[in-house]
This record gives sequence, C-alpha cells and structure tokens, in this order.
Amino acid sequence: MLTRIVAVGLLAGLLAGLLVSLLQQATTTPLILAVETYEKEGDKPVASDHSRRDGHAKAHGHEHGVGWKPADGLPRFFFTGLATIATAVGIAFVLVACMIFAGEAIDERRALAWAVAGFVATGLVPAAGLAPELPGAAAGDLVGRQAWWAATAVATGFALWAFLKTSNWLLRLGAIVILLAPHLIGAPHPNAFKSRVPAELAAQFAALSLLVQAVLWIIVGWAVGMLWPRFASRPAA
Repeated sequence: MLTRIVAVGLLAGLLAGLLVSLLQQATTTPLILAVETYEKEGDKPVASDHSRRDGHAKAHGHEHGVGWKPADGLPRFFFTGLATIATAVGIAFVLVACMIFAGEAIDERRALAWAVAGFVATGLVPAAGLAPELPGAAAGDLVGRQAWWAATAVATGFALWAFLKTSNWLLRLGAIVILLAPHLIGAPHPNAFKSRVPAELAAQFAALSLLVQAVLWIIVGWAVGMLWPRFASRPAA
C-alpha cells in the first residue's frame, strides 16, 4: 500500500506540476515580471550612471544583504517549475491520504470531486479574505495570515464534509457557523494599503492565480484517479 501511495503521489504530482508550470509561464509569470519592473523603477534614487549601476546590482541581488533569486529566463522557469511540482506532489499525497482515511474508493470521478473540494477549501473560500497578491503589495502579519488561512481551510473542509456526507441538520447548522467564523473575525490586513502595483495588475493576478490553482487541483485529482487502479496489487498466479 505504501509503495502504491508513493508511486501515485509522485507521478500525479509530476504530471500536474509540469503542465501547470507551462500554464504559469503564460499567465502569472508575466505579471510578476511586470511588477518587478515597477519595483526597480521605484528603487532608483537618482539618474546618474553610478546610481544606475548601483540600482542594477541591487535589482539582481549583487548587493550585500540582498537574497539570491534566479535570473530571468530559463533559470526562473526551472526553479518556478520545481516549486510547482513539489506543491503538486504534496497535494497528491494529501488527496490520497484524505480519501483513504475517509474510506473512499479512489477512481477518476471521486478523486476529481475531492480535488474540487480541496480547491474550494484551500483556495477559493480563503481568497474571500486573503486574495492572492503580487510581490510589493501591502500585507498584514505573516503568522496571523497563515493562521487565518489554516483555520479557514479547515472550517471550509469540515463544512463541505457535513453537507456532502451527513444528513444531520444540527451538524450542518454547526458547520455553517464554523464556516462563517473566520470571515466574521476577519483576515489580518495592514493598517494602510500602500502598493506600487497598479490595481489592474493586482486584480488580474488574483484571478489568474485562482485559475491556475484550480487547474492544478483538477489535474492532480484526475491523475490520482487514473493512476490509482493501475497500481493495484495483482494476485499471485
């Protein structure tokens, strides 16, 4: 069983990660590059040649104290793709583990339905309080944001389970209260919203990020459902 879980998780994550990496190149990556242009322009102190060289070094991480980042082009694509594949593999393992724990038969239809529920719980509903943001946008406390996101994802997952898997109206009523609680409390936000990012780019990035995340979950779900039966143990002859 463990070998089957590992094989399906790795292959499903690899397939989904590779495909979504290509999608990112055409959707969210150009927006991130555009925002970096705005950041570099805002960081230029003066127009002298020395200042231009200094600003160029800072923008590429050559100054002391500036963290490393991959160069534009193929290196950026490689490391972004690597991170996407790792995320997809993690999603595949979580999806398989949840379905096994719930005693759910794993096939294409059921795995896809669970993947859609996973996207709703971890992406769509939390985005109502914390929308995907471009680099340079104003943001609240990181720990508080992570805690709020985790609580919202768990509450949404419980609510989906209560409505889809039970017929107890008291339990469903409690699920509604739990679902709404994080949004009534409110996500952590900065005291002042300051950003160099144009509102049009920010809105487009939020929409495209959710689209990419949905596609990632759907491909992982489909791949898990397709691969799981193929790795079933065959009885000895």
